[in-house]
Amino acid sequence: MKVQNLIEEDWDYLIVLDACRYDAFVDLHDEYLDGRVEKRRSPGSSTPEWAAKTFTDDHDLAYFSGNPFINSLGIPLADLKWGGSCDYEWAASDHIAEVFDLWRDAWDDDLGTVPPGSVNEAVRSNRDASERRSRTVVHYMQPHAPYLRQGTGRKLKRIRDGIRAQAADGDDDGPLARIGGVARSRLERVLGESTLAMQLGMWAELDVDSLPAIGADGARRTLRRYYEENLRIVLESVKDLISDLDGRVVVTADHGEAFGEQGVWEHHVETPIPPLIEVPWLEVE
Repeated sequence: MKVQNLIEEDWDYLIVLDACRYDAFVDLHDEYLDGRVEKRRSPGSSTPEWAAKTFTDDHDLAYFSGNPFINSLGIPLADLKWGGSCDYEWAASDHIAEVFDLWRDAWDDDLGTVPPGSVNEAVRSNRDASERRSRTVVHYMQPHAPYLRQGTGRKLKRIRDGIRAQAADGDDDGPLARIGGVARSRLERVLGESTLAMQLGMWAELDVDSLPAIGADGARRTLRRYYEENLRIVLESVKDLISDLDGRVVVTADHGEAFGEQGVWEHHVETPIPPLIEVPWLEVE
């Protein structure tokens, strides 16, 4: 399996689908996109790890980011008071020429995330950025939870609000922010190693009306169904956007998503299991 060394690859527009598994993409992509899919090995099993290991130099990129971890604020990942749980002294603004904070400016409070249609609007409204920069990255949050027709994005909202508060006044009153840095990081890692905690974390993203299906069909089958619905939604938006893009377009992912494989749910830093590090690479025809 080839390593996803995207900086060395030939593309004008890179479409990043957050938490997109290779197998799910292979099953669904041809309903929306033309091109041959390859399996690539991501350098990370979570967005912070992927970003820190991918964008290591100075890159003349316009980056439209739906993900709060990739932002223009200049706060190293290791210094984030919510959700980072990593030791990477990496900040996007130190390596990427121009970051558009869609996680802040195009946020939907009702959905608890950045919807894919808003990402498309931002790219179209800032075409001059792609002309200024050598290449453009468009980072959608989907198929990452929250599941747009079943959830409310509680976890992502806490991360987003915590980062905004930290950037505004250097402080954050979130529950983990009141714990010391070392203790907080350890607590996040412990929770990330508990199968039950990971599973409950995914359930917490669901509306009450969506929970009964877990009892009827099982957690893995139900959450995978919701996830694939999210993937279909974002692929429809990707299809719509690339019709306007002039140049070579590649669709890939930062990492995958786990549904109980090897006791892992969701995605966590430095967890190199196949569902998390096997990602698609499609050169759009």
